[in-house]
Amino acid sequence: MNKKSITITGLSLFSLCLLSSLPAAAQYKPEPPSELGHPVAIVLLTVIVGLLIAIVVLGSAVISAMDIYRERLKNKKSTTITTVLLLLAGLLSTSNLFAQEAAEAAKPVATTVVSGLSDTSFYLLCAVIALQILIIFSLLYSLRVLVGMEKKKKVVPPGKPVVHWLERINNTKTLDAATEADEDMGHDYDGIRELNNPTPPWWRWSFYFSVVFAVVYMWRFQIAHSAPSQLEELAIAETAAAEAKEEYLKNAANNIDENNVTLLTGADDIASGQKLFSASCAPCHGPQGQGVVGPNLTDDYWLHGGSVKHVFTTIKYGVPDKGMKSWKDDFSPKQLAELASYIKSIHGSNPANPKEPQGALEKE
Repeated sequence: MNKKSITITGLSLFSLCLLSSLPAAAQYKPEPPSELGHPVAIVLLTVIVGLLIAIVVLGSAVISAMDIYRERLKNKKSTTITTVLLLLAGLLSTSNLFAQEAAEAAKPVATTVVSGLSDTSFYLLCAVIALQILIIFSLLYSLRVLVGMEKKKKVVPPGKPVVHWLERINNTKTLDAATEADEDMGHDYDGIRELNNPTPPWWRWSFYFSVVFAVVYMWRFQIAHSAPSQLEELAIAETAAAEAKEEYLKNAANNIDENNVTLLTGADDIASGQKLFSASCAPCHGPQGQGVVGPNLTDDYWLHGGSVKHVFTTIKYGVPDKGMKSWKDDFSPKQLAELASYIKSIHGSNPANPKEPQGALEKE
């Protein structure tokens, strides 16, 4: 077996590992091109490209390590062949497992994990990244087996202090008195000299993260416009608040009863009550409330009380003994309040041909 055949065999095995995950990906329906412009999709695609580059580099290293493996094969032929075959079988089976998981992720779900990006695309990209990470670890292990590298135990010199990870991220350069003069910046603030010390690692990494965050933020809000601006967020919040207020008022209006009803004076409420009166009450009380079969509703005499609560109660429950039905099943509590308020609004209107007074006198 020459070097060229080993290289071709290694490339074929590596390509087979990657192609084993394609059947699941082929089940996905193509997504609209606009999803590729989503910031989350861009980040995931960038990670995929970076991992793909790492896979190519590691694959080349594994192919090169086949020379070392061939030399070792002369001494431990059967054992090494078994180890490599088991490794490749595990790699292929794991790739198929991730392909099956990616296929399960392709099934539509009811919720959306990322707004503006379908769940199918999101889970597919995540599955590809997970598969790539698995392949990278498998290639690293393969490289270690082929080269024959063994993990070296880190030996701590006796007497050397153990540095905690918190101290590492806050580590700064310590200078002795002899080198302070070389690092002096020449700035003196009330006896405090400025030295050319590097910033702590946590500060540098925070700065790098802020730069990446600024780039993503600029792209998302100023270039791609895939997220609402502050003014748009305010408008969305105000719209949601208005809808919530309207729903609250609607529910509150339907909680009206004879104990908490109040006189409505709004033009819309009076107009709505007038329509209800003309359609349902006018046949018995007259178009202007002057009274026909039922009593006159414009004078100071009331059979069952003349306050808005009494009128509301009379309309709601009716007077079956005198032929007046209950209207609680026909009108909502809000409509009953509008109707009672309209009746109170026509008090003292003195319509033509009024019916004679009935009931007790109640002066307002």
